Amino acid sequence: MLKVVKVRLYPNSQQQQALIQSFGNCRCLWNYCLNLINQTYKETGKGLSGYEIKKLIPQL
Repeated sequence: MLKVVKVRLYPNSQQQQALIQSFGNCRCLWNYCLNLINQTYKETGKGLSGYEIKKLIPQL
């Protein structure tokens, strides 16, 4: 049997700004990787593996 715990957060203004920035960075990274996968597929007919994408993250 699975249990569910619901938690509601009430961040202060400084924490809200940090969350907004983190979510924005995640969205930007997601869109960059998605575009890279699509371009690679169009050019080569093959996609990128998750490992290949993870290797690029430190460079960004």
